[in-house]
Amino acid sequence: MYVMEFNLNKIKRIIVCNTLIAASFISSNCIAGEKNWLPDSVQIHGFLSQAIIHTSDNNFFGNSDDSISTDFRELGINGSWRIIPDLQIAMQVVWRDAGLTDEQGLRIDYGLADYRLYSSEESLLGIKAGRVPTPLGLYNDTRDVASTRPSIFLPQSIYFDINRNIALSADGGYIYGEQNTDWGDFSFNFGAISPRSNDDPDFKQLIVGNTPGKMEGEASWGGRLNYEWRGGEVRLAVTYIEFNGRFSPAPSPTSLSSGQIQLKPLIFSAQYNAEKWSLTGEYEFRNLRLNNFGLFPDSDTTGTGYYLQGIYKFTSYLEGMIRYDELIWDKDDKNGEKFAMKYGRPAYSRFAKDWTVGLRLKIIPNLLLSTEYHRINGTGAISTLENPGPTKQHWDLYSVMLSYDF
Repeated sequence: MYVMEFNLNKIKRIIVCNTLIAASFISSNCIAGEKNWLPDSVQIHGFLSQAIIHTSDNNFFGNSDDSISTDFRELGINGSWRIIPDLQIAMQVVWRDAGLTDEQGLRIDYGLADYRLYSSEESLLGIKAGRVPTPLGLYNDTRDVASTRPSIFLPQSIYFDINRNIALSADGGYIYGEQNTDWGDFSFNFGAISPRSNDDPDFKQLIVGNTPGKMEGEASWGGRLNYEWRGGEVRLAVTYIEFNGRFSPAPSPTSLSSGQIQLKPLIFSAQYNAEKWSLTGEYEFRNLRLNNFGLFPDSDTTGTGYYLQGIYKFTSYLEGMIRYDELIWDKDDKNGEKFAMKYGRPAYSRFAKDWTVGLRLKIIPNLLLSTEYHRINGTGAISTLENPGPTKQHWDLYSVMLSYDF
C-alpha cells in the first residue's frame, strides 16, 4: 500500500511539473511569435530553475551529504491584468520542491487585487489585498525568480530558505504609497495579514518538534519604508513585521498546551549600485516569543543576523559575487554554550557563519547558469527535518543552477 501511494504521488508530481514546463514554453512561444494575441493590459511571465547540490557534511535540500541532490527546483507562471486604469489583478502559481523542507508541490504564492486610490506624476497611493507578497528586506518580494536573486541561495541570516513560505506572502492587505522628490524617491507598505504558518513544516519542527498538531496564523501586521536616490544608485529600507501564530496540538496524549508564537524581525537594508559593481548589506534583530505551551516555560529570545555582499560585473554576461553571512539565534548566547548545557544539543546549532563565492553566466538573455561555493561554520540555518541525526560544525556546500525565465 505504501509503495502504491508513493508511486501515485511521484506520478502526480511528474505530471504537474511537465504541465508547468509545457505551459511556460507554450506561453513564451506565443508571446514571442504573436505579440497581439492578448490585450496589452494582460502580462504573462514564467520561470524554471533546477539545481544540483552537494555538501561535504549535513543535508541541504535533499540527500546532499557526500552525494548529489537534485531536489531543488522551482517552476512558476505569473500573470496580471489591468482591468481598468486603476485596478489590476495578479496571480502566481508555483511548483516548488526543496527536499523535506518543501514537498507541497503546486501552490498559489500570491493572488491579489491592486487598486490605485490616487496617482500623479510625483505621487501614488493604493491598496492591495488577497494573498500578498510580504515587503521584507530587499529581496523577498521577488525571491522565487532566480534571475532576481544575487545568488542561488539568499543570505540565510535574513531570508530563511527552510522557512520560505511563512515569509514569502501572507493573506491580508496593504496600503502603499510613493512620493518622488528632488532629494530622492520615498515609498512605503503597511498592512494587516495572517501568516501562512501551516505551510512551513520546518517552522513547526523548530518550535514543537514532532508533536502532532497544526500551526495557524493569527492577526499580524507590519510594513517597510524605502528610499531610493538617482534611480536606484542608492537604496535604503527599514522593515518591521510582527508575525503572530498559534500551535494547536492534535487530540492525542500530549503534555503540550495550545501555545502562542510571536516572531518580530526588524531589518535595516542598504545597497549601492555602480556601473560595474554593487555593495549590499542588511542587519536584522529577530525577536521570538513562545507563551503558554505548558511543557516548557515561556521564552523571549532575541537573535541577530547580518550579511555583507559584493557583486562585480566582468562583462554584460558574467558576474562574480562574494559574501559573508552570519546568523545568531540568541544574542545573549552567541556561541550556543548555554543552550548546549541546558538541552544537550550541539552549541554550533545556534549559529551559522557562511563565506560564499559565486559566478553567474548569462548564456542567452533569458537563460542563466549560476554556481557557488559556501564554507560554513555552524548548523543554525539547516533543516532539522533533513538532519535528524548527528551533524558536523564545519562543512562545505557546492551548488549549480540552470534557470530560464520569460
